[in-house]
Parts: sequence; C-alpha cells; structure tokens
Amino acid sequence: MKTRLFTVLIILAIGLAGIAKPAQAQAYSTAFTTSITFQNVGTADTTTLQILFYATPTTTTPIQITRPNLAAGAGTSVSIGTLGAINPGFKGSAVMQADQPLLATLVQVPASGGAVKVRPMSNGFAAGAAQSLIATVLKNTFGANTVFSVQNVDSEDNDITIKFYNTSATMVISDTFTAAPGAAVYWDTGAAGDPLPSPFNGSAVITAVRGGGGDGAIVSSAMELDISLNGAKAFEGVAQGATDFFMPSALCKFNSSGALQDTSYAVQNTDLVNSTNVTVTYDNAVTDTKPIGPGAKASFVACNATGMPTGYKGAAIVHSDATPVIAVGKAYNGGLSTAFVGAAAGSGTAKVALPYVRWANAANWANGTQQRSFITIQNIGTAAITDDITVQYVTCTGAIAGTHTISDDVAVGAKVNSNASNAALTEFGLCGGGGPQYGGGVLITGPAASELAVVVRVMTLDTATNTAVGEDYNGINAP
Repeated sequence: MKTRLFTVLIILAIGLAGIAKPAQAQAYSTAFTTSITFQNVGTADTTTLQILFYATPTTTTPIQITRPNLAAGAGTSVSIGTLGAINPGFKGSAVMQADQPLLATLVQVPASGGAVKVRPMSNGFAAGAAQSLIATVLKNTFGANTVFSVQNVDSEDNDITIKFYNTSATMVISDTFTAAPGAAVYWDTGAAGDPLPSPFNGSAVITAVRGGGGDGAIVSSAMELDISLNGAKAFEGVAQGATDFFMPSALCKFNSSGALQDTSYAVQNTDLVNSTNVTVTYDNAVTDTKPIGPGAKASFVACNATGMPTGYKGAAIVHSDATPVIAVGKAYNGGLSTAFVGAAAGSGTAKVALPYVRWANAANWANGTQQRSFITIQNIGTAAITDDITVQYVTCTGAIAGTHTISDDVAVGAKVNSNASNAALTEFGLCGGGGPQYGGGVLITGPAASELAVVVRVMTLDTATNTAVGEDYNGINAP
C-alpha cells in the first residue's frame, strides 16, 4: 500500500484584533480552502484510492473519503470544500492511500472576492522522520505571521516537542504536545495567547518520540501570511540537513514586465551545539558568507551580496563549512510571494514529477481566470549534463500532450527553463476539452546518471493591478 501524507488547511480563517485594514486585504485573516492535486506515477491503474481526514490531535477514527481510480500517469484534483463529509472550518490533517504510488501537491485557495490572489502551494510526503525542521518562523516580523502543522505519521501516539530558536541561537520556548496516528497539532504565532515574544524571527526544531519510548515519525508544513498585506506562501519542513544545498531560483531587482523581483534564503543550522559559517555562491560567482549559531537561522538577501548586479537572474549553492544546514528560498516583490525548499546535495534524481502544471490560453491569462506555470530545472549532480532533458506535459488522462526537449549542456549548479509553450502548446491543464481547469502535470527525465532539482512558479494575473502574482512549489522525485 502506497501512502501519501500531508497536512491540510481547509478553512484557515484567523481574525486579528486591532488591525484597521479590511480583512480581505490581510492574508493572515483570509479563509483558505485546500485543493489536493494528485498524480498516479505507477505503472498500472489504481484499484483503491482513499483519503482519510483527521480533525483533531486526538482523532483516532478518521473521516474516510473514497475517490475514483486513476489511470497510470493520470492526475486529478479534489477541493476539500466540495466534500460533504468535511464541515466548513475543518483544520486538521489527512492521509491519502492507494495501491499505486501517488504524488500530491496541495493548493491553498483563498476566499473568492478578496485581495489575496496568490495560492500557497506545498507537497505531500511519502514518509516521516523523528525530526522536522522549519527554517523560518515569524511572529509580527517582516509584516507576517507563521502558521505550521506537525503531523504524526507513525503507527502509535507521538509526543511532539517544538523548540524555537531566535537568530541569536537562543532557545526561546520549548513545548510538547501529543498527537494520535495520522493526526496533527498546529502552532499559530499570531493567535491570542501565543507564548512567543513579539516580534519573533527565528526557526523551529521539532522532534517526536513514541509514548512508550523510541523515535516517532512526523512531517510538518508551514504557511507564512502577511498581517496587513496580501502575500501568502507555503513550504514543507525538512527532516535533516546537509552541508550543501542547491537553490534553483535567485533574483536581484530582476525586471519582469516592469516589476522588480528579489530573492532571499533562510538558512538554518541543524546542529544544536556547534556554530558554522555558511557561504551562498551565486552562479555569477558573487558570494555572501555569514556565521550561524546552533539551531539558529540567518537570512541571505541576493541584492545584499557584495558585487551583485541589479537585474540578476540565476541560481545558487548554499555551503556550510562545519555542520548540516537546511535552506528555504523566498521570491518577493513585483507580485511574487513564494517559498521553496532547497535541494540537498545527493537528493536529486533523473526523473522528477510535477503534479500541478497549468498554461492558460492568451484570453484566459489576460482576464485573470487561469494560471500559467514556469518550470526551473537545476543540475545538482557532480557532473555537467550533456545529453537531453525531456519535459513531458501529461494530461489528466495520462496522455502526453506535448514534449519539450532541452538539448543545452547544463553545468553543475546551472539551470534551464520550460513552460508549455516550449512544447508547442497554447493551452494546458484543461480536462474534457475546454472544461474547468482541473488537471495536468509534467514528467521531467534527464540522463540516467543525472540529478535534477525542480521548482515550479505558478502565476496568475491580478487584473486589478495588472500584476502577475505567483507562488512556488518543489518538484517531487519520481520512481
């Protein structure tokens, strides 16, 4: 039985007292409904496909939803708001199970009619670990609050301990919760009575042990939400660090249709005893080095690196000289409100799947009703890629609508790009020929010995401001 594990934010409606701006202009006060896009990456049709929903940390009998079976290679989606068995206001976790391997990407859809147009995106998990690290946690800092969930993916109760470290490497708070198998606990830095000091800028180290002793198994997922503006982003927690992380996106005042866009990296030291020095090397040879204390994080802003030219667009490698680290990238300004997890050295594969890819036709892009996806593929292996990389655009039925063949050589750390128009498609992601935008994914295949890391930027045109807004998610290693 193949299982995908993920946290679900169904109606995340959190009110903030004392904020004068209208609620619809605040991402933190916006209601989100989760849409799950999933893809069968097995070699046969599924014969069983279910989603089990857990409403509280103590839930032991989940709500069981059976979904139609999927053909091999096919993808589809389900909006939690359309499931009659799930009540509005649900905030919990879920397990998807099938007899073929599935990949899942979660899309948090903001309430219609509000100012928040971006859709935060994150991925499901195939398995958990005894530790999960969240590289950046904010409370009333940079105009944002963080909400994150920690799911018990073990077979028995887990005691989950969450420790918060500030940027000075001081552990500020430690708290422990218990969650039943499949269930999740939530932490909301903006909630009334939250014990974190305000403002807070730091990271979280989360560990799990079984009630009877021994390592537990958990996963985590975070949303970072603007308090008074409309930016929203999501990213996954990471089980362990590495001394080298690859970052497929790096920007410094890059001009995208008149909008200037930037990136920063949150890098967390996973060692709770020893400090390290971290160097970010951009692919134009510009570097930036900072010390990071035990458990703490440091921020690397591309434009702050000495010698970084305005208008830069590229990629980067994060290197720690003493301890393992993790890295989360953020792209912002010019309509972007994105987050993606860096790829650890040695974690790439030659085949990467993207369950959620869209390409609106010209009219539907211009009227803001549908999205476009832009794919970045980075070589994170130890040798240049000199053979072809193929990017197959796969419909909801599993048919290949078009293929983009990339013949360019790709140096270690360098990147190439793709979108549906490169595969001669004017429209992609509609099922049933012009029906609702409902399904479509991509399968990327490199040479046999290659290692790829992929980030997808999904954009929507905000017609009120004529600005393209977008969020990132990571490609998923495919079998």
